[in-house]
Amino acid sequence: METRETMEILYNSTRSENAPVKASEAILKGLSPDGGLFVPDHIPALDVPIDELAKMNYCQTAYEVMKLFFTDFTGQELKDCIARAYDEKFDTKEIAPVVEKDGVFYLELFHGATIAFKDMALSILPHLLTTSAKKNNVKNEIVILTATSGDTGKAALSGFADVEGTRILVFYPKNGVSPIQEKQMVTQKGKNTRVVGIRGNFDDAQSGVKKIFGDRELSQELDAKGFQFSSANSINIGRLVPQIVYYVYAYGQLLKKGKIKAGEEINVTVPTGNFGNILAAFYAKQMGLPIDKLICASNENKVLYDFFRTGTYDRNREFVLTSSPSMDILISSNLERLIYHIAGNDSDKNRELMTALTEGGTYSITKSMREKLADFYGYYADEEETAETIRDLYQKTGYVIDTHTAVASCVYGKYRKETGDTKPTVLASTASPFKFTRSVMAAIDNKYEESEDFELADMLSQISKVKMPKAIEEIRTAPVLHNHLCEKDEMKQAVLEFLSK
Repeated sequence: METRETMEILYNSTRSENAPVKASEAILKGLSPDGGLFVPDHIPALDVPIDELAKMNYCQTAYEVMKLFFTDFTGQELKDCIARAYDEKFDTKEIAPVVEKDGVFYLELFHGATIAFKDMALSILPHLLTTSAKKNNVKNEIVILTATSGDTGKAALSGFADVEGTRILVFYPKNGVSPIQEKQMVTQKGKNTRVVGIRGNFDDAQSGVKKIFGDRELSQELDAKGFQFSSANSINIGRLVPQIVYYVYAYGQLLKKGKIKAGEEINVTVPTGNFGNILAAFYAKQMGLPIDKLICASNENKVLYDFFRTGTYDRNREFVLTSSPSMDILISSNLERLIYHIAGNDSDKNRELMTALTEGGTYSITKSMREKLADFYGYYADEEETAETIRDLYQKTGYVIDTHTAVASCVYGKYRKETGDTKPTVLASTASPFKFTRSVMAAIDNKYEESEDFELADMLSQISKVKMPKAIEEIRTAPVLHNHLCEKDEMKQAVLEFLSK
């Protein structure tokens, strides 16, 4: 068995001083029993010389990052998980290519099975989870319970379909995802899968899942029947750590292409609603990756923009349905991890703020906590600006981006204008434009508004000179296998029904 000299990392809850757990236990549980999120007890430093990153492929980079966080896995266990995850499921050997367009480095995170950035983490999570189950002698069947704003759902379903010892149930807002996103989920094969649309928005779905996780009585009832819950949402540390990898890899790619020198600082721009993807970039920076500014891009649900500007998080506002639905979120669950860190890893302070959020829908951080957010810059793009950004970039370069990437691109433009900062910038391109064909094509030219979704996908392939992704081809004729619907207060019954079959 391969051994590694790495300082052990244990995982604490953001809401209590309970005994810390090992990485495999944190991955299995998903959420701490007290409702908190698992956070590492310290952030490890990258132990690879920066210039070495240029020589590494994606799998090698993944190993160098993950071995530091998942210290109770053997080297071999990790390498096996990584090799199974980042294989021919991706349509490029680079896994996450960096493409320079109009002076910005777009980090393409959509080359996996479901053409969105969630694939980067959800391709490996099932393997991390089943390995964790073996390490902890788990005899129960693991039930993956997940809420999705569109992308996580399909990526998790695809990752866990027919994985032995697991079942997966995904809840999504019935009218809050794109037609392509919905079709991807409801056509999902796999005897152990179920998809349920809820009459409500993503926050309702996410809150419902958290409530089920926190229901001790239900957990005991299911344990007696041989089941235990785990999560594939970004609240699972096994989902978050793999997301750190691609920022480290992107830096290596810029070095390799001679775009930066070793040690030179870059900025990172991320479109986000849930905050997980930009939190991963924050962790990469804490590990010593030379990142200066973390530019947090919101759509019209600009709760994060307001937070960075004022220090007050306030979800008491109108929920806006936009053309970037994966960011239509008013409760950014991963922000809790950052709040915990800037409170000096103080679970009492964090719990006080999260209780205020649950009870009154708002909290304000202290002056000293605000000072620790100096590395972040928040802004937002409205619907018109998002469409304009897609059209302008296409007209200038022929490159087509999706609506979420466009929000980030627009916000980055505002950042440059406001600050004059011209550092090389990596922009997380989080989904393929083929996932949001209607919004993307209408942005390029409103003549496309009358066409059908799959017809639009054909046109997009023509104008972008990009081959139609397999993920779209597959669902064109695939039969609908899931047509379950429930009210937002019926989610528990939906779970019980699924597990009784």
